[in-house]
Amino acid sequence: MPITIDQEAIQFKNLAIDINRMSDRFKTANGYFSFPSPTLWTIEKNLFYLLRNSVKKDFEQKYVMKPSYLSFDEYETVCLSQLLMFVNNVTCIENFNLSTVIIPSFDAIVEICQDNFAEKESDNLTEVTW
Repeated sequence: MPITIDQEAIQFKNLAIDINRMSDRFKTANGYFSFPSPTLWTIEKNLFYLLRNSVKKDFEQKYVMKPSYLSFDEYETVCLSQLLMFVNNVTCIENFNLSTVIIPSFDAIVEICQDNFAEKESDNLTEVTW
């Protein structure tokens, strides 16, 4: 039976690695948000650890330009599609057409994410005028 959007939302509401739900973690008491650097520093810093704890698989054609599908099939979440692209040295989705694909273990991903998200530090942030 296929999973519905409601079931997926319930399943992922407490998933620590889902970048889409990080916003509340960075909301300060005054209602403004502080966000970590948009760089991939955590993944870059731990790239060799991820590679060492990976398996190499033949790339299936159903995943061409669909890293989110691969992420869901491997980890049961689509939020790791960017990580899969980075680990496989793919810079844009149109180039996600490989002969083999590197799949880091979920345990390795959890290990590098456990203490690498910055905590909110200050409640005296000011409004940004765009």
